[in-house]
Amino acid sequence: MRSAIIVLCATLLLTATPAHAADTQSVFLEDLTWTELRDAVAGGKTTAIIPIGGTEQNGPLMALGKHNARAKALAGKIAVVLGDAIVAPVMAYVPEGSVEPPQAHMKFPGTLTITDAAFAAVLESAAASLRHAGFVTIVLLGDHGSYQRDLANVAEKLTLKWQKSGVSVNAIAEYYRVTQGDYIAALKAHGARADEIGTHAALADTSLMLALDPQMVRTDRLATEHGLNETNGIYGGTPIHATAELGKLGVALIVEQSVAAIRKAQRRH
Repeated sequence: MRSAIIVLCATLLLTATPAHAADTQSVFLEDLTWTELRDAVAGGKTTAIIPIGGTEQNGPLMALGKHNARAKALAGKIAVVLGDAIVAPVMAYVPEGSVEPPQAHMKFPGTLTITDAAFAAVLESAAASLRHAGFVTIVLLGDHGSYQRDLANVAEKLTLKWQKSGVSVNAIAEYYRVTQGDYIAALKAHGARADEIGTHAALADTSLMLALDPQMVRTDRLATEHGLNETNGIYGGTPIHATAELGKLGVALIVEQSVAAIRKAQRRH
């Protein structure tokens, strides 16, 4: 009798899973079929988010794809809260400085760079594709500081170009700005020292990654790694005391302030 009950329960679990999965549609464009996307747009999901990351060195303890993983995860959370948004594939190729001579992060193996002109051209083409698919509010979320001005320029150019059609392109500065202000303040309020928070690959940066995708961080080396400084790509602090709990402070602030800024842009246009 007991074995029969176990078999019945297992059967119910197996048969229930596909039905549950079918009820929950992904917010990521690349997970959908073209007909699912068409129907989602027709049903009111007319905001498209383009997450922009970057492939660059992040010290010896954090993977090169940090910005890409972080941009996708945060864009997904933002889209879920908005309720009317779809997330386009992450842009992983961004301006990182010159190759000859190597500048900034280009001094480290693994960093990939493109020109500002190529970056702008890809953004414009991606936005045009999303407009063609029926989206009316296109959002640019940049996870890296170096190209924030490029995003603003593209948004201004395309919004002016498409103003008669009612389509707007919006560079959401709040998404990045919160990591330079309110998140830092929250970390200090929770006991983090100014000399460890840092500006790149230190406590603030690493804590965000631990909260979103801990596999990107070599946690087994955090307490034992020596020489965590600018010579190996960590700027302004140290990641040694980074935790997922501290990172969650930033995640909450980024999602909250980005959602508010996007909704404001939707009302404005």
